[in-house]
Amino acid sequence: MIKANNLWKSYGNLTVLKGVSLHIKTAEIIAITGASGAGKSTLLYLLSSLDRADKGEVMVDGVDFNRLNDKKLADFRNKKIGFVFQFHHLLPEFTALENICIPAYIAGKSKREAENKANELLEFLNLNDRSSHKPSELSGGEQQRVAVARALINSPAVLMADEPSGNLDSENSRQLHQLFFDLRASFHQTIVIVTHNEELAALSDRRLFMQDGLISNSKI
Repeated sequence: MIKANNLWKSYGNLTVLKGVSLHIKTAEIIAITGASGAGKSTLLYLLSSLDRADKGEVMVDGVDFNRLNDKKLADFRNKKIGFVFQFHHLLPEFTALENICIPAYIAGKSKREAENKANELLEFLNLNDRSSHKPSELSGGEQQRVAVARALINSPAVLMADEPSGNLDSENSRQLHQLFFDLRASFHQTIVIVTHNEELAALSDRRLFMQDGLISNSKI
């Protein structure tokens, strides 16, 4: 599903990635771990097309990012890649249902189609009774599940998560971790997670440990 070859990335005089290569299979759950500053989030942003490498190649679902202009890349990202971040980034003036529908509207789906899919996801995530609530009326765990639903609205092939449980308490973290495996079982998605959470890393199919801008080892 994901292939990266010889990725280099610098910001000014700081070289963050130094020739990273990896392959990730369809429906595999990968944890990327390592100390702060090792290049984990930068690698995730390159794999998800949120940023471009200075050198190297990224392919997702057979599509080479280097062959797409910015507009086509944004369209591919909207339809094929879902994102979950440490902070949910929900729009405070909109309800849970409305927040979930936004990527579907960007993809050109009708209001009826978007809301039908959003309601299906709300049911899957046990949030049926929270659809009309605004973010301020939701708990931290509920807000993060709404963010997950938003990431899933366009049925992406890949779900990218950057410290998804970093802002949650231990119980909500455990529930979110289990949710990733439920998603894989139900939707057959490939999931890449940057995390400092040892429990989540240990549960993943494979763990990539980054150090000084390189993958230093890979653990099953």
